[in-house]
Amino acid sequence: MDGTVNIKPDTEIYTDKIQVVAFQLGNEEYAVDILKVQEINRLMNITRVPRAGEFIEGVINLRGNIIPVINLYKKFNLVSLGEDDDKRIIVFQFEELKAGIIVDKVSEVLQIDINNIEETAKVYTSIDAEIIRGVAKVDNRLLILLDIEKLLGIEAN
Repeated sequence: MDGTVNIKPDTEIYTDKIQVVAFQLGNEEYAVDILKVQEINRLMNITRVPRAGEFIEGVINLRGNIIPVINLYKKFNLVSLGEDDDKRIIVFQFEELKAGIIVDKVSEVLQIDINNIEETAKVYTSIDAEIIRGVAKVDNRLLILLDIEKLLGIEAN
């Protein structure tokens, strides 16, 4: 295993909780598997790249590594409500590939019981539903769990 935890594990190794990083985009709260997160940084200078995809904000230089940054506001058709001082870039690493996303605010690291996660098909049907792993109920909040590999267009091995 590569250290990832599926919502509904299909192996004999069984975990009933997943650990996620929760963050805000506009008025909504999202979460990603913490095992995919390399680091979280303050918003830094982003260099625009000519003819980049419509959701690519640009690239950053992070300790000598050039990392593409995805603008989820454009991808999800949202308006950023956060202050620039609160904005963060969450950097993910998948083998040799690194990529980042801009978020309004990183809320916290949470452990979520998998029994409190509704599968995407039960709550949301759309072409973009494949990038959503499910919706988690945490206290009186709902977190949209993103499948970061599918969001970034990376095929998991």
